[in-house]
Amino acid sequence: MTVIATDKWLEKDYDNPHHLYKKLSSYFNRANPEEVASLLTQHGMYQKPVANSESLLQSYQEKNVWQIVNQEEQTLKRQWNGQNVSIFILPSNTYNRKIMHHYNGKSGLAFKDKLFLFISEDTSETELKALFTHEYNHCCRLKKDPKNEEDYQLLDAIILEGLAENAVHERFGKKYLAPWTSYYSTDVLNDIWKNLIKPNKDLTRTSRKHNQLLYGTNFYPKMAGYSVGYFLVNRYAEKTRKKSKDLFVTPSEEMV
Repeated sequence: MTVIATDKWLEKDYDNPHHLYKKLSSYFNRANPEEVASLLTQHGMYQKPVANSESLLQSYQEKNVWQIVNQEEQTLKRQWNGQNVSIFILPSNTYNRKIMHHYNGKSGLAFKDKLFLFISEDTSETELKALFTHEYNHCCRLKKDPKNEEDYQLLDAIILEGLAENAVHERFGKKYLAPWTSYYSTDVLNDIWKNLIKPNKDLTRTSRKHNQLLYGTNFYPKMAGYSVGYFLVNRYAEKTRKKSKDLFVTPSEEMV
C-alpha cells in the first residue's frame, strides 16, 4: 500500500507541522525540514493549525479519504500502466486566497516517485478523486515522457498541466475541472498562445519569466500557462481521439 498513513501522523502532530516536515524529509533525500516546509507550503500545505483540528481530522476519516485514494491509485495504475508512488494526504492552507480561489481550496504536488494531496474539510469525494487523477497523471507523464524532466521548458510545463487536467475531464467531465480551465474564451486562449506562450516556449525553469507566464503573475493573464496548456491538450485529444494512457509518451511539440 503506497498511501502513507498520514492520518496517524496528523493525530499526533497536526499542531506541530515541524514534526511532519521532519518525517517527510526522508522522502526528499534527507533534505532538511526547513527546505521541505518551504516547498510544501509554497504548493498549498497548511502552515498553521485551524482552531477546531479535531473536527477537521474527524471529517477526513468519516469521508474515508485514505481508502478512496488507495482505491483510485489501484484503478489508475491498471488503466495507465502506472508506477507505484508514495502518496501523502495533508490539510491545505485555507487561509491562502489563491488556493481558495484558483484551486477550490485544494492543491497538490507531484514527482516521479511521490505525490501530495492538500485538501480542505469541504473537499468532496469526487473533487478528491479529480485531484488525485491530476497529480498521478503528472507522475506518469514524468516517468514515461522521453524527455527528461531536467530538460523541461515552458512548453513542457504547460503541456504537463494540460495533460493532467485533460485526464480529469476524461474521467469526470467538465464539472470537476479546475476553475482556471474556463477563465478565457477560445479566441483569447489562441491570442495568449500566439503572443505570449509560443514566443517564450523554450524558457527554462530557472528563468523568472517561466513561472510568471505559467502562473500568470507580473501583469500576465492569470494562470496563463495552465489555461493554454489545457486548451492545447484538450484540442489535440479531441482531434486525435487519444486517451490519457496514449498521451504520456507524446512529445509536447506534437500537441501544438
